[in-house]
Amino acid sequence: MEVDVFNYLRLTLILIMKKATFGLLLLLCTVVYTQDNYPKDAFRSPMDIPLILAGSFGELRSNHFHSGIDIKTQQRQGLPIHAIGDGTVTRIKIAHWGYGKVIYIAHPNGYTSVYGHLQKFSPEIEDYIKKVQYKKRSYEVEIFPDFGEVKVDIGQIIAYSGNTGSSSGPHLHFEIRSSISEKPTNPLLYGLEVLDATNPSLVKLFGYPLSEDAQINNGSTRTAINFKRQKDGTFKADDVTAIGTIGFGMVAFDRQDLAANKNGIYSATQTINGKVFSEYIFETFSFLETRYINTLIDYDYYGKYRQKIQKLFKTSSNKLSIYSQLYNNGKIEIKEGLDYNVEILLRDFEGNKVKAIIPVHGKREVLKNIHETEKTENFIIAKKPNNYDLGAANVYFPSNTFYDNFYIDLKKGKDTVTIHNSRVAAHRNFTITFDVSKYSKEERKQLFIARLGKNNKPSYSSTYKRGETFTTRTRNLGTYTLAKDTIAPKIKASNFKEKQWLNNYSYLRLRISDDLSGIDSYSATLNGEWILMEYEPKKNTITYNFDDKILDKKDCTLKVEVTDNVGNTATFTSTFYRK
Repeated sequence: MEVDVFNYLRLTLILIMKKATFGLLLLLCTVVYTQDNYPKDAFRSPMDIPLILAGSFGELRSNHFHSGIDIKTQQRQGLPIHAIGDGTVTRIKIAHWGYGKVIYIAHPNGYTSVYGHLQKFSPEIEDYIKKVQYKKRSYEVEIFPDFGEVKVDIGQIIAYSGNTGSSSGPHLHFEIRSSISEKPTNPLLYGLEVLDATNPSLVKLFGYPLSEDAQINNGSTRTAINFKRQKDGTFKADDVTAIGTIGFGMVAFDRQDLAANKNGIYSATQTINGKVFSEYIFETFSFLETRYINTLIDYDYYGKYRQKIQKLFKTSSNKLSIYSQLYNNGKIEIKEGLDYNVEILLRDFEGNKVKAIIPVHGKREVLKNIHETEKTENFIIAKKPNNYDLGAANVYFPSNTFYDNFYIDLKKGKDTVTIHNSRVAAHRNFTITFDVSKYSKEERKQLFIARLGKNNKPSYSSTYKRGETFTTRTRNLGTYTLAKDTIAPKIKASNFKEKQWLNNYSYLRLRISDDLSGIDSYSATLNGEWILMEYEPKKNTITYNFDDKILDKKDCTLKVEVTDNVGNTATFTSTFYRK
């Protein structure tokens, strides 16, 4: 009875959200969250197949933590997705990237479930969203149905699995969030069953001298630590000599049964002589803090080797709330003549674990590997705004763009400028402004700001054109230039030919592509009426479904227009027949 009353109160709080002040919301979020006990029998599985994970909650992704679990769909699309509980649809979004087609369902017990990368929705919801798409004449839409307008029952099919958005293969991205705070929580906390008797894997260990006088194994730089597996399954590292304030980091992953994917670990605990110095658990986090993942990992190492070392110590710029225990921020004060037993325990959600033991001896030795800071003419003070004139462009860093102070490497140029390198993470957007006064108005139409990647290949950076200046906002350091795109996109029929009878066809498909600046927009009409074309940028296809029933005669004229990011436009027309 107490649970029913509490759930009723939580539902009432959800209904109050739209009218509550921000201060009241903060209070409500705190009250609900502290009483949240993760009900294990309230929800069913979103799928009828055994749950095998391609990605775990909290997994380290590019600039963010994974906010759900990725459920394998047997390398197929079109498997039914079920509502995990009674509820109401509160949000539907369709986008080219991100979650692709995604649906959000609020449940009476105070949680919201999220289902992403969908192929399509159930017929009722599909009709509902298509009316919006045709009204707005846009494939990409986002709507927030009124509470109770689109209700669903537990077990009801709400959609079918797919590969839309930024998905790299067919799967279901599934989340459970607090309906009030919107903080995602680990879906496995709610009783979903995943077979897992496999221990996490430890790949690498590293030591970090953190104070000016610190050293590890004759060096004052990041140091790799060798280790071997012992008979009892634990790992034993080679003896480490150190002095001063030091920290440790590791590269690790986890696997569930029946899957080869290298997923993220659930928790990491570091103890020194039996005392817990640091522990973090991927139970929940806030979207507002997720970008601070760049302070949890060694970003310099990641920028150079594309491998994520997770630090077991917390730096001053780290604002993450994932830590359950911290002593001295996980940093270890090593004194001359004393011995320290460092243990690192990695666990997955099911409690499978692996332990590494690092013997540390307090001893100062002659330095062989000395850390030398690469100094340049310009020193960034992270807490202050910084502005630089690079000739062809001006770059402005707002305060707190970066996590730490550092020497920044800047190179001037006539049309190209270099802003450091990819081994430093930016937390906030900064602006790059190019002077284009030397170009005519006609030339400017085809120019854009591009970031140069491998082999100096340019990629479009969103360019805002204002008179004689072009500006882009970005978080990516690197080399930027002015590029010119004079070639219109290409459009080609994929599954039909001119004047072909298409009576037995269920869809029309075309391929669209652009060689440089990229596709900005596309539009299509059939016999003069706008039609919905679904764009799949990973495959460069746009598709029209004949079920939309736009046709009213057998002679059909299709017209497609595609525009790139500088305004070059291509037009495709074709005639076909259909009864």
